[in-house]
Amino acid sequence: MLEILKAVIYGIVEGITEWLPISSTGHLILLEEFLPFQGTSENFFDMFDVVIQLGAILAVVVLFWKQIWPFALTRKEREGKRGALSFLKMDIVILWLKILVSCVPAAVIGLLFDDVFNALFYNYFCVAVALIVFGVAFLVIESWNQNRTPKVTALADITYQTAFLIGAFQLIAAVFPGTSRSGATIVGALLIGVSRTVAAEYTFFLAIPVMFGASLLKVVKFGFAFTSLELLLLFAGCLTAFVVSLAVLKFLMGYIKRHDFKVFGWYRIVLGVLVLLYFGLRGA
Repeated sequence: MLEILKAVIYGIVEGITEWLPISSTGHLILLEEFLPFQGTSENFFDMFDVVIQLGAILAVVVLFWKQIWPFALTRKEREGKRGALSFLKMDIVILWLKILVSCVPAAVIGLLFDDVFNALFYNYFCVAVALIVFGVAFLVIESWNQNRTPKVTALADITYQTAFLIGAFQLIAAVFPGTSRSGATIVGALLIGVSRTVAAEYTFFLAIPVMFGASLLKVVKFGFAFTSLELLLLFAGCLTAFVVSLAVLKFLMGYIKRHDFKVFGWYRIVLGVLVLLYFGLRGA
């Protein structure tokens, strides 16, 4: 029961931090320092902290189903359309093509160097530095962006070139834990003229194929020989992350319509400094 309670705590942290630009992976790595699982396989946590994100991703699918489902199955949806394409919502199909373009940089680099990045950067020091660096980036970019008029104010306005550039920024998060996948893509989108609301929505949708792919890669590397305890931990973590994410996503979409991301920048800086101080003093 204690281990399942730990999984629930991980799920709460994941559900909150996956969508806020403060790095879910970074928080889970730090949390593991204080609440390590007992009685699991050696590499279980390396797989768990990625696969648990599927629960959070499912919340996006549920909340934004109408915006992401590309098939017109009802008679009303197909009204005025003929032929095979009548079963497709072409605006959503085009959106998914752009999302796939955004996935290319992280997918290629992740497949080639995932183990290398894990060995080099998945530690408290790198997480803390990434938290601070991108916290400062949020403050600088939001100040710079304050009086600018966004060029892209709707998802349909995102071009394939813009989609690829956003994917390139996402690559930073794939390499450095603590950067935040959502944080990197939002910062990149703001820099190239995407509005804050569109940047957030596109980031949510982009998470679906990215995290499904990353989870599949981790499970394959881990193997499918899960113990009963490990399956329970995964289920508890994913379910909790799903429920918490439903609330966080609704909050965030309302928040960004009235506020900028500077508060998250300050949070990242403070947390990064505290992490460096804590582990520095502990090792002294």
